Amino acid sequence: MRIGIVGTGTMARALGEQWARAGHEVLVGGRDADRAGALADRIGARAGTAREAAEHGRDAVLLAVPYAAAVGVVSGLAGALRGRALIDCTNPVAPGFVLETRGGPSAAERIAAAAPGASVVKAFNLCHESVWRRTPPVFDGRPLAVPLCGDDASALETVRGLVRDVGCTPVDGGGLDRAGLLEATAAFLIGLWVGEGADAQAIAPPLAYAGGRPS
Repeated sequence: MRIGIVGTGTMARALGEQWARAGHEVLVGGRDADRAGALADRIGARAGTAREAAEHGRDAVLLAVPYAAAVGVVSGLAGALRGRALIDCTNPVAPGFVLETRGGPSAAERIAAAAPGASVVKAFNLCHESVWRRTPPVFDGRPLAVPLCGDDASALETVRGLVRDVGCTPVDGGGLDRAGLLEATAAFLIGLWVGEGADAQAIAPPLAYAGGRPS
């Protein structure tokens, strides 16, 4: 696949490196040409501007910028993002582990509104970048599950493939109207992990017990 990455931070590095390793044609783009070039050299990709990354990402574009900048960046690239599967891994988490978007549309919905020609898929937002750098992210013999929220069947299928390329298992989380739930889950889990030092995974029972104790 041809994948464009808009952003040069830790998520761009973690996922971009995995996808380049899987054989995809990755182009990293950002405002700082030196940072884009350095990251591209590090992960085995090409470098360019954010617009060049959006244009390159014929199959998918990863939006890997801080949420505070996301809508503005996407709005400026709306034309180049038309027809693209746009992966939103942002987390609109404010101090106190609350949502910056509370009381309004989700981050993913705001990003979709800023680029109405793109097919936005919310994914890869529940884990720290260090998790995505694991090869593969398998814990106690179980691959990490990655929830996806989106409305376009083709874009979802593309992102499912990219999830598998990282060594994870895609999980259907519903339409983009449910992305806010996924973002709230991230805020809650980050609050437990970082704020309380708690093992957030321990709050949920195994699937066999989720609907009641098995007979």
